[in-house]
Amino acid sequence: MVLLHVKRGDESQFLLQAPGSSELEELTAQVARVYNARLKAQRIWSEMEELAEHGVFLPPNMQGLTDEQIEELKLKDEWGEKCIPSGGSVFKKDDIGRRNGQAPNEKMKQVIKKTIEEAKAIISKKQVEANVCMTMEMVNDALDQLRGAVMIVYPMGLPPYDPIRMEFENKEDLSGTQAGLNVIKESEAQLWWAAKELRRTKKLSDYVGKNEKTKIIVKIQQVSFDFNVSRLVFFTYFHTGKNLQ
Repeated sequence: MVLLHVKRGDESQFLLQAPGSSELEELTAQVARVYNARLKAQRIWSEMEELAEHGVFLPPNMQGLTDEQIEELKLKDEWGEKCIPSGGSVFKKDDIGRRNGQAPNEKMKQVIKKTIEEAKAIISKKQVEANVCMTMEMVNDALDQLRGAVMIVYPMGLPPYDPIRMEFENKEDLSGTQAGLNVIKESEAQLWWAAKELRRTKKLSDYVGKNEKTKIIVKIQQVSFDFNVSRLVFFTYFHTGKNLQ
């Protein structure tokens, strides 16, 4: 098995094993899949840390409003009344105004926090230093643990607009966010090694040879279509004198 040390830019992400005979079409998609799933887990536990501190998400039309504005507009957090944490809630105001302030009690808060730490350990970048290879099964295990903790603390579930629930249901909308820019579409992923693109039409062995004990550092990035289109426009104009319509 060839050992791939996957990086994004200069930052280590994870190790992954693959046979030298692997088709790069599938291998590239596999690397992107693991990479994106780890990002999903990170987004979820980031929101879960806020859930443990300040309770569930407020309805979108109530976020950022003062108590006086909510009262004046006669708005009501109907889901917040249903989504009560196990053992009751403790009020802890969210100064940002995103969550309803009905936080879990200390025992349930610790359930969330302990699970987050366990999930972080599973997919940590420190696994690279420990020579532990990452798999989708490992990432899914981390996601399942996070989901389980939310179900324990909130057996009635979370509001449909809560980002944690939306992530678990794959309904998250990351458009216009930094988190969205970090995601790499599987169909648009590229792997690079030694300043060469590992073309999807080839096999891994076409680049690294037949030695199955090879270790290489590959960088994952997203195809820049804007660059390719600009280059196409330039060459079309240069050779024909005509702009693309």
